[in-house]
Amino acid sequence: MPTEGVPTSLVKTAHLFILATSWGMQIWVSFISGFVLINSISRHTFGLVQSKLFPYYLYSVLGCSFVNLALYTIYHPRNLLNNDETVQISSFFVCVIFSGLNAQWFGQTTTDIMFKMHKIEKINLLGQDVGLSTNREAYRRLKKRDSKYEKLSLRFAKYHAISMVCNLICVICNGLNLFYTATNLKTF
Repeated sequence: MPTEGVPTSLVKTAHLFILATSWGMQIWVSFISGFVLINSISRHTFGLVQSKLFPYYLYSVLGCSFVNLALYTIYHPRNLLNNDETVQISSFFVCVIFSGLNAQWFGQTTTDIMFKMHKIEKINLLGQDVGLSTNREAYRRLKKRDSKYEKLSLRFAKYHAISMVCNLICVICNGLNLFYTATNLKTF
């Protein structure tokens, strides 16, 4: 593997630690904590918890991705990259872009829309139900009665889906980087 310099053990450890921490955090937040919380606490409490945790989560993924991209770039000059290294540096770059978009725009927009929906739901005595499917009919009726709520609901679904896709892309990119890092370990 041609490089501009051989990274020290500290740099290698930092790179792997940051990558593993970011990916582990992504797996926990994306596939475990949200499902546990939505089935354990009220809808509005869930939204409040997510609104407090997600900015930290999204900016942590962005920061980890940026540091890993920077570390990787320093030791892998563009003109000396092989195919595997090109995949790695590209996936670090993609993760920086998508986590940045999610942290700066999609995540915050989703939260802002959610809080507007919560205001309308509170007026209509909704939002204290636990679980997603417990009171779907009441929310459907509210959408039919209140065009503002229906528009907010559609916007929320759109931005939430975009945010989820950005997050999933970052999970895949970091998983790919973990795979390539693991396959390049000299000893086990």
